[in-house]
Amino acid sequence: MIVQKIYIRKKYSVNGHKIKLMKSTKIITKTPEETLKMAERLGKKVSAGDIICLFGDLGAGKTTFVKGLAKGLKFNSTKVKSPTFVLMNIYEGRLPVYHFDLYRIEANVELAMIGYDEFLYGDGVAVIEWAERLNTLMPQERLDIELTHRNPEERMIKMIARGNRYETFIH
Repeated sequence: MIVQKIYIRKKYSVNGHKIKLMKSTKIITKTPEETLKMAERLGKKVSAGDIICLFGDLGAGKTTFVKGLAKGLKFNSTKVKSPTFVLMNIYEGRLPVYHFDLYRIEANVELAMIGYDEFLYGDGVAVIEWAERLNTLMPQERLDIELTHRNPEERMIKMIARGNRYETFIH
């Protein structure tokens, strides 16, 4: 596994208020097993109320990443399945995991109908595949994980801390 620390020198503002620089890192995993291990380490660090947004093409490794996170949270990662047809799965471990898959979502009203905000800001960890589909519902503070194919086995995983709370995940 190759790790590159990067500090993005972008300032952004919300409602005219300047927000601190975002901290990020890039990790290159050579195998799916390395991706699982990397996510497992993250799973050991997360706490209630954390929001992890996953971005990447089909087959980029988003569900594999969630399986590693599950292992770090002390529950059976073989039970992790992409919730594509049910919008969300709940897994119980050290903390509850609310695993969303927004691939098939057509409107934010579908999220509102299941009370998504109770899960995003609740007593567990929210993990959202296809998070870009949240549109205006995207939380301002979160950990973004971008997974990109480098070849059939390798992935580049970029972690971006959006908010102070998430900077501890960027090592």
